[in-house]
Amino acid sequence: MFSKILIANRGEIACRVAATAKRLGVRTVAVYSDADRYAKHVSVCDEAYYLGGSAPKDSYLKGDEIIAIAKQAGAQAIHPGYGFLSENAGFAQACADAGIVFIGPSASAITAMGLKSESKQLMESAGVPLIPGYHGDNQDPEFLHSEADKIGYPLLIKASSGGGGKGMRLVERSEEFIDLLDSCRREAITSFGNDAVLIEKYALNPRHIEIQVFGDHQGNYVHLFERDCSVQRRHQKVLEEAPAPAVDEAMREAMGTAAINAARAVNYVGAGTVEFIVEQRPDSAGNTEMSFYFMEMNTRLQVEHPVSEAITGVDLVEWQLAVAAGAPLPKSQDELVINGHAIEARICAENPDNDFLPATGTLFTYRKPEHSSFSIDGVRIDDGINEGDVISPFYDSMIAKLIVHAPTREQALAKLDQALAQTRIVGLPNNVAFLRHILATDSFSQANLDTALIEREKDVLFDQQPLELSTLAAVAIINKLTQEQTSQATTSADPFAQLNGWRAYSAYERTFTLQYADQRYIATVAEWQGNQTHSGFKLSLQPVTVGNDADLQTEQQQLDSANVIFSGQIDYTSTDAETHTLWVDGQRVPAQSWVTNEVVHVFTENGSNQITLIDIMAHVGEESEAVGSLKLPMPGQVVAFRVAAGDKVKKGQALAVIEAMKIEHTINAPADGVVAELLFAPGDLVADGDELLRLDTDE
Repeated sequence: MFSKILIANRGEIACRVAATAKRLGVRTVAVYSDADRYAKHVSVCDEAYYLGGSAPKDSYLKGDEIIAIAKQAGAQAIHPGYGFLSENAGFAQACADAGIVFIGPSASAITAMGLKSESKQLMESAGVPLIPGYHGDNQDPEFLHSEADKIGYPLLIKASSGGGGKGMRLVERSEEFIDLLDSCRREAITSFGNDAVLIEKYALNPRHIEIQVFGDHQGNYVHLFERDCSVQRRHQKVLEEAPAPAVDEAMREAMGTAAINAARAVNYVGAGTVEFIVEQRPDSAGNTEMSFYFMEMNTRLQVEHPVSEAITGVDLVEWQLAVAAGAPLPKSQDELVINGHAIEARICAENPDNDFLPATGTLFTYRKPEHSSFSIDGVRIDDGINEGDVISPFYDSMIAKLIVHAPTREQALAKLDQALAQTRIVGLPNNVAFLRHILATDSFSQANLDTALIEREKDVLFDQQPLELSTLAAVAIINKLTQEQTSQATTSADPFAQLNGWRAYSAYERTFTLQYADQRYIATVAEWQGNQTHSGFKLSLQPVTVGNDADLQTEQQQLDSANVIFSGQIDYTSTDAETHTLWVDGQRVPAQSWVTNEVVHVFTENGSNQITLIDIMAHVGEESEAVGSLKLPMPGQVVAFRVAAGDKVKKGQALAVIEAMKIEHTINAPADGVVAELLFAPGDLVADGDELLRLDTDE
């Protein structure tokens, strides 16, 4: 075994590798960028060395610098994690040339499997089933278009060097092909430095099922069964589980054999994943027949490897280190068995209700359910961040991986939902609530899986409001009252000094201004009585109409007294400013709340949401935002403008393309109008909230 390794990565996977290395007594060396100077992976490793700027090309993609640091630190091997240089054949070869072990397959195996078109040809010769498509060298756009027309639509354009869902476009009509080909190639050259593509038939009702394989230097191979990764958005995985539902032993054996044949064809050593598209077709009796086709091989450890670890009891990173050091595989195929069911949820900084737009910002609150980290357990969380850390625009948007393991799939589903319900994230949009919505769908709970699940269930996945407005308003007000009591607590016996709602000559009444979504409300609190054990008040909630020139201080005059949407008794106890138990019209609701600026983030067992408690005096004199500006919802880099100054545009028309977190995003016109001015140029970096262009509209 090695005595010291360098981890050429960051975030969760760097912490994951370091955890196993520490358990084995192997010292670890971290590398870091400007953005990661105080990152978690830097602190958990034994040594850390500065690499360079925040952008990956200035740090984590500097292979020569990483090898030089490994030599300086006395590391015998380099673990590449996933992403960055993990599937870079040149880096693997450079490690070998420098006398440093690359913890992964050989450069030749990476090359053979890294180019999708060549790997397809190799798999065909190895007898691995392939889906119809074009995998050749001719990259002329018109030729590719003609081949696409022969294959038929829908089809996929895929970057030949791609992976992780990037460099992939679904084409549904012939007239879309050229534009989507251009978009795919731009993303491919940015992400992989190679814009070659292949095209292949898009399977109907497809599932994405992959096989974890492992090989050693002695020529031994095993598979560690399958994972279902069908639940995807933007061709990127959201939930993964093992074993795959509805896969019988015969199909498992056939897929496992095909995966091992694929690995053996390139003399593969280490951990790898062979990915298959599984087409589902009903037979004459109404049953579902499944056929699998080779899609690609990922020549590295996968993000979702913990579910395979959970059902087999194997630490795959420990196997990687042992095999890279020359040891044979610790187990043979007949010693590997499936135990129970495991599911992984990827918790990401993104807004599912806004086309999964990636988010950046500070993680003000990050509270996790009871769990283990980087070890096989009933509830496991793998992450590379701490509360207070910043999610930057330079890397992917994943915050953490939440993995559960239970005897049955039904129990694993319940355990995952419970763990997600106990997860608290404040400071930036995230997909925790969305993940819970997926678990609750009939499609997922009944294991009716395919890659279109999210689109099929969109009516119950997006724009959901799991909490009643009355609950949100009550928690926001309780949070405010509790903070006031805590900050101004007094032990005086004078009733006029008590913050408990007592009045000498009149009843207690107080109003609060709230905003939820695009609607403003006035909440009236009456007869409030507060003490250390139990408090309560009567709550009345009314919407208010505010015009463009309305002043917040006069909005109460615009209330319609007949339009009361809630009126009832609220009782509560608060153990601190964050933790409350409410009784809303007699129904008990445990809740937690955190405040950022004026936004109150509310969490209950049924879900989470947020509401704004407006401080009226803080907004005196503010003017409404000018119509016609177009501000970016996230930081990124301008790829291209689709319009020029003076162009007339229609609502929804594409205006510009920006790249953020390694994904292209199209910015569309919010209304009809005329482009007045472009405020940036292609290649410029833009910050969150920057005005990209000015649009003169009629609104």
